[in-house]
This record gives sequence, C-alpha cells and structure tokens, in this order.
Amino acid sequence: MTTEWEQRLAAAWASLEQVPDDDEPAAEAFRARIDALASELPDGSGIGYFERACAFDSTGHSDLAVPLYREALALGLTGLRRRRAVIQLASSLRNVGRPEESVALLTEELAREVDPEAAELHLAAHCVLALALTSLDRDRAAVSLLIGAIAPTLPRYQRSMANYARLLVEPT
Repeated sequence: MTTEWEQRLAAAWASLEQVPDDDEPAAEAFRARIDALASELPDGSGIGYFERACAFDSTGHSDLAVPLYREALALGLTGLRRRRAVIQLASSLRNVGRPEESVALLTEELAREVDPEAAELHLAAHCVLALALTSLDRDRAAVSLLIGAIAPTLPRYQRSMANYARLLVEPT
C-alpha cells in the first residue's frame, strides 16, 4: 500500500458523493471500483476486506458489509482503520436488527486503551453505541452516555453535565 494507492482510494471515495442513494447501477460501479483497488493489495489484506465492507455499507448493504468487517478485523487491522471497522461493524449490526451485538461490541471497544491514531473517533463510537441503545429502548442510557462523553469537551459545566449524565441512569 502506497501513498499513491491511498490517493486513488480517496478519489474513489470522493466519487461516491456523486452517486444518488437510489442509483443501484452507479452504486454497483462504485463498489467495483473499490473492489479493483482492494484487489491490488496482497492476499489476506485486512485493508482490502475493510474497504470492500465500507463500500457495501455506504451503498445501503449493511448485511453484506458485516462479514467483510469481521474478516478485516480477524486479519489484524490496526490504528484508525481498526477503530473505524469496529464502529462501522457495530452500526451495521444495528442496521440489520442485531443491536445487542452492537452494544456488546462497542462497550468492549470503549473499554480498550485507545490507539492515539484512532482517538478522533471516540465520540463517534459513543454516538453509534447510543443509537444501538435506543434500538433496545434504552433511551435514558443513550442520553446519559452521550452527555457523559461530551461533558469533558465543554468549555463550562463539565462537572454538572457529568453528574446529570450519571443521574439519568443511577437508581433512585
């Protein structure tokens, strides 16, 4: 994988913006473009599986993305792509009606030590976890989670918001 390959990949992903959500032939052409790029990688590349999963996911096929994300993670993704794969797998699991798996996956992920390269996705992981919680009718837990995650980033009211987040789920 080279800088030139990453640039071609970025250009392919940028082209997705031109694909209407309901244009399956254009979406299929986009997926073929990503597949061709992934095919340039060595056999067994987790990055190849990850990019293919993203292409299916981004074109409305979460069901087809799930096994590809799992394979990408099993092959040992690292850094930012690993964290993205976990978050996106959890989102896809929620989309296909498996929110319990999504919650379990993200709960485990958020308990891990964060790779500094992937720290930028901290709040995204919380957002997807909150969505999965709402799919399980655990709305108060979802709001608590988001307020608790955002509180440290606020210029003021950090302590108050952290307490409010806790009180949303603390037994009375």
